Amino acid sequence: MTVVTVSGQPGTRTRDIGRLVAARLDIDYVDQEILVQAASTLGVPLESVVPFEERTASLGERLSTLLRRFLERSAAAGAGDPLTGAGSLDVVLGRTYAEAAAEATQRDVSQQQYVVTLTGVIKGLAKQDNVLIIGRGSQVILKDWPNAFHVLLVAPPDQQIATLMEREQVSRDEATKRTHDSAKGRASFHQTFFNVQVDNPALYHLALNTAHVSPEEAAAIIADVAQRLQKQHTG
Repeated sequence: MTVVTVSGQPGTRTRDIGRLVAARLDIDYVDQEILVQAASTLGVPLESVVPFEERTASLGERLSTLLRRFLERSAAAGAGDPLTGAGSLDVVLGRTYAEAAAEATQRDVSQQQYVVTLTGVIKGLAKQDNVLIIGRGSQVILKDWPNAFHVLLVAPPDQQIATLMEREQVSRDEATKRTHDSAKGRASFHQTFFNVQVDNPALYHLALNTAHVSPEEAAAIIADVAQRLQKQHTG
């Protein structure tokens, strides 16, 4: 039973490392893109979606069912649509950090509704165990979650820029701008919705400087620590 969250500064290859960790631990990997894809399938008939508990179902099918059930439970509880005024679920989950933080100050978007929606989805994932979640405030939402393991990936600014230049094939000036904008949006998102400094090491069990290790080495370190902590918890 493993729940891992991985948060990373720009240019730390967070998704690459997250996928490698999930493969080593043999658990599901979930990032923003995967959640948005799952949410966009909610218009299909309910009977065509495989029950989430069936581990043989594809990750996409299980996520679609989880998201559908989240919306149904919200309606059944009489709380109304948690997305009223905030858009459909795939639109909500698809917002960048900067977009989400900026729109929280607009009249047509409720900050509380956004947090309720995001918290419900992240906790729904964690309840199923055996999952690695990339970002989206998961390290804060699951800060008191039993056996959850939270990881922060960091790198010096020059390394962040160099990584983005290589990955996106852009100039240094463009990479510098993108890195700055991404870091600003990420910080604003966590401050706006959770009132935390995203790179505060106290939020994490492990902080790793990716400038000194390859993605494969980083994944090996993270998976090893996760397994050690899991053994301690299970005693």
